[in-house]
Amino acid sequence: MIYKSDVNEKNAAMRAAELICAASRTAPKACGIDMTDSIVLDGEDKDRLTAAMREMAQEKSMPFFTRDAGNIDACHCIVIIGAGVKPRGLNCGLCGIDTCAQAVEDGIPCALSVHDLGVAMGSAAATAMDHRMDNRMLFTAGMAALRLKLFPDDVKMAFGIGLSISGKNVFFDRPAVT
Repeated sequence: MIYKSDVNEKNAAMRAAELICAASRTAPKACGIDMTDSIVLDGEDKDRLTAAMREMAQEKSMPFFTRDAGNIDACHCIVIIGAGVKPRGLNCGLCGIDTCAQAVEDGIPCALSVHDLGVAMGSAAATAMDHRMDNRMLFTAGMAALRLKLFPDDVKMAFGIGLSISGKNVFFDRPAVT
């Protein structure tokens, strides 16, 4: 049987996406408490995500959401990693509030959750690069995933990583959009 480039590339992107999800799961977490989750979208689900990104571009007057949606359109798939924001109970004040109870009352996310998501995203992007996937972190894709309620309710922040295999990196030479 002959396996052509387009099939091989799609399969490679999906295999890499699985490994990226594993890397994000095993990234270190504050206090050893894991509040991260990950999903992979392709096909119609990826199309729903980019449609939501385009809607958000209009609603928010932020045209870079449309640019990013075009990048995702050109990708084989997208990995989206989210995190819950529940405090760890340390009362460390890193979020800018004295106690975790007050932070919850004020709706302030735990700074350690933000850190955990950043570490997970770094691990995910490194894994994408280890597998020679063209990729880019996109907060716009994460916001659209949250809008579409693709995660459990406790996930309050997310970022996406589009994965592309092509002769030219779809994320290179992107126009600057403000």
